[in-house]
Amino acid sequence: MTAVLASLRLCGGGANLAGMKVRAATMDDVERVSAILAASYPSLMRGAYSDDLLARALPRITAANPALLASGTYYLAEAEDGTAAGCGGWSYRPPEEDRREEGVAHIRHFATHRDWTGMGVGRAVFDRCEADARAGGFARFTCYSSLNGESFYAALGFRRVREIAVPLSRDLSFPSVLMVREIGN
Repeated sequence: MTAVLASLRLCGGGANLAGMKVRAATMDDVERVSAILAASYPSLMRGAYSDDLLARALPRITAANPALLASGTYYLAEAEDGTAAGCGGWSYRPPEEDRREEGVAHIRHFATHRDWTGMGVGRAVFDRCEADARAGGFARFTCYSSLNGESFYAALGFRRVREIAVPLSRDLSFPSVLMVREIGN
């Protein structure tokens, strides 16, 4: 945890993040995580996706995923005053799939509240994911990035593999980018 706090202090935003902490989310955080997703995704995704697609997809993707919250590998970044600033995590399997690939972990449902973007919150959450996945013996991350999120993941060292369509329901797919990154030693 000390490394995560040091990372928060070094990333853009300086003193604003000095008291930030990244902790495992719980089921008690459903509303706080959903609020971050609802404050982040509509504004950040506008321009990358059509208004029609966002109108159909946002109700599905701005809700906290109970399975992730219960996993112990999904995190909430909180400011010193308790304000929820960001969230994200990882899982042992890809979203909506039953298969598990040995040594591969999957980055899941990242968001930074629009009031906290550009201050290192997402990086701090990712650093926690990486440290915990490495400790769990994982060697690689995959990520289904939104189109607007690709530059964030690229800045973390992920590389683009190909464009994909992530199914949100039987009649709705979300254009995304499959990305991969080796987990540091």
